[in-house]
Amino acid sequence: MRFGPAGYPSAGKTPEKALEYTRGLGLDALEVEFVRGARIKPERADEIGAKARELDIRLSCHAPYFISFNSESQETRDKSIDWVMGTVRAAHHLGAYIIVIHAASYGKSPDTALQSVVDGLSRCRDLMDDEGIHDVILGVETMGKTGQFGTLDEIGKVMEQVDGVRPVLDVAHVHARGRGCLRTEDDMRSLVDQFFGLCGDIAHFHISCIKYGDKGEISHLPLETKEPDLQILADILEDSRQDCTFICESPLIEKDAVVFRDMFPRYRVSP
Repeated sequence: MRFGPAGYPSAGKTPEKALEYTRGLGLDALEVEFVRGARIKPERADEIGAKARELDIRLSCHAPYFISFNSESQETRDKSIDWVMGTVRAAHHLGAYIIVIHAASYGKSPDTALQSVVDGLSRCRDLMDDEGIHDVILGVETMGKTGQFGTLDEIGKVMEQVDGVRPVLDVAHVHARGRGCLRTEDDMRSLVDQFFGLCGDIAHFHISCIKYGDKGEISHLPLETKEPDLQILADILEDSRQDCTFICESPLIEKDAVVFRDMFPRYRVSP
């Protein structure tokens, strides 16, 4: 199991220093946030990736938020492919194994969302094959708002039609979408069992707590709020042999990554 922050901690003035700071906390994963666009030169990505490998930090990337394969605008659908591919290329140079995608909203056409996501990601896979990029997984994130595409069932249907796609389980998003549905060990275990049946070699998690309302997600919260209580998740996974990456998206990205890691006795670092 690996643990790390969503983004470079601000204590590091450069990506390399941020990686060193992350490793100094006993963390060994980091998600590079390209949420506004993957604007990085290949040579620079190569340098950062080399530093991550030196420090044994597992990298992933988050694709831009503007992606919407089910948009009513064909221009936005086309640009969504460009945004995914820009992130794929950056991830390839960084040595990141997965990119995380917010695939679509239902919008005015919820019945078309699944096929739209399948069509968009299929086009991305074709382009990846054309460019010889075979080392990056297209990760579709479970989404926290009821108007967004991204339940595990929906992602599983995409996987049936598009190779190289895996789910990214945002536990807080599931909790928010279900209006506080992860209360017990049975709730959490059922979710994890479904996820592990789809995740492949590495289970990629996003962790945080969350404020929610009638339509689901409102905002991410620190782990101390226990919405949901992630100690339940840690207890379930303590004896698991599944390779997992846990990326912390709470407002306290690196601090709460350490807090969550220390919920596992076998990973707890003594003072």
